[in-house]
Amino acid sequence: MPIIDATFNPKAEIIFHMMKYMMRNFWPRWRFAGLRAMRLPMDSEIASLTLRALRRVLRATEIGSRQLATTTGLTPSQLLVLREIDARLSVTPSAVAQALQFSQATITAIVDRLVALGFVQRQRGERDKRQIHLTLLPAGRDALADAPDPLQKRFTDRFDALPTWEQAMILAATERLAMLMDADSIDAAPLLDSGRIDRSEPL
Repeated sequence: MPIIDATFNPKAEIIFHMMKYMMRNFWPRWRFAGLRAMRLPMDSEIASLTLRALRRVLRATEIGSRQLATTTGLTPSQLLVLREIDARLSVTPSAVAQALQFSQATITAIVDRLVALGFVQRQRGERDKRQIHLTLLPAGRDALADAPDPLQKRFTDRFDALPTWEQAMILAATERLAMLMDADSIDAAPLLDSGRIDRSEPL
């Protein structure tokens, strides 16, 4: 098999590793059993398997959200904001929005709910009274302590451990899925949740 230089293009690197995978897993069977003897899935079967995998992702997201709601009464986005505030002694809403890639309006709605729950308090800056700082209250720390490990954190930790070419391949596949479902133009935050991220109550 000729050596392929895949360093110049991420897509070429993906193709290179896919070829290695195919040769390692399928070539022995093709060689000894014959290509015609090997049963390949039909297009409709591949579509069904893809939909099943997608359905499992949706179910895992739904189950994770319900577990979080049962334990703490929070939505996934509210938990992420609490974690971000807890990671710092004091932080502005704009800094939280930037860290989580949420819009400023979304952060305002989420913080309003967390303040109403008694988990977070707003304080004006000592030097600049126009600036608002967010701090975590004891009830918020208790909610974080009771919260299960979020699905998004488990996914991110495992995804970050993958090689770059595999991360790019997963991204390309999921973006293609979004396009096939006419969802590629929908504005979405990087959050594993099926509802509005600024909703005040869990689903």
